Amino acid sequence: MKITFGKPRMVRRRKYRKPTKAEREHYLLHKEAARELVLARLVHFNQHYGYTYKRVAIRNQRTRWGSCSSNGNLNFNYRIVFLPAHLADYIIVHELCHLRELNHAQAFWNLVALQCPEYKKRAAELRTIKFGKL
Repeated sequence: MKITFGKPRMVRRRKYRKPTKAEREHYLLHKEAARELVLARLVHFNQHYGYTYKRVAIRNQRTRWGSCSSNGNLNFNYRIVFLPAHLADYIIVHELCHLRELNHAQAFWNLVALQCPEYKKRAAELRTIKFGKL
């Protein structure tokens, strides 16, 4: 009996689109302002949590507002500087809480709710904002 698996499937990879010169300049112009905002708010919120983080990076990501690595590195999109303060704070608290819980289980959301009790409303509002349309 011969087992066949059919034709190999082609996996499409998303093509990387190099930022235009104007996009790159916009990023470089606002990167340090975003870093100052994020670092100041991290210090503020971490007074409550007391977590240890390593590197804080400000990036020009296309699809994420922030991320947290298992090594304790925090990454934020430079466009956070253009958001209303309550949404920027939500993103910062969200990533800060990932230092303790690297998932979105109920324990994680309980940590977020300590500083952002209206986190569901803020997350929904953030989903309505399109990147590049700030």
